[in-house]
Amino acid sequence: MILNIEIPHPPILRRPTYPASSKSREFLKIHMQELVDLGVIRKVGHNEEVEITTAVILEYHNGKSRMVGDFRALNTYTVPDKYPIPIIQISLTHISPAMYISTMDSLEGFHQNVVTPRARE
Repeated sequence: MILNIEIPHPPILRRPTYPASSKSREFLKIHMQELVDLGVIRKVGHNEEVEITTAVILEYHNGKSRMVGDFRALNTYTVPDKYPIPIIQISLTHISPAMYISTMDSLEGFHQNVVTPRARE
């Protein structure tokens, strides 16, 4: 899936950072390097005018953690999609008569979406 995110005249937003434990900072450092190595994110220079989003570490009860980006400020400037994602109930109604249903999942599925070069700017 290729995504084009429309943001007319986006302001340059620099979000504040949140306090984090040394364990969270180490997790963040490792995970962000993995995403850089995969080409999902890129490092930016100090003089580049880009949106900087705060990363937050969510810790689960089972001891696992995951990183999420806080995109709420950027989302306020995003133009809504003309063709939104279908409502899950409607999709389930359409497939309910099926005798067999196949599903597929992939590791880091969210990062499987490619953003157009224009949207990356």
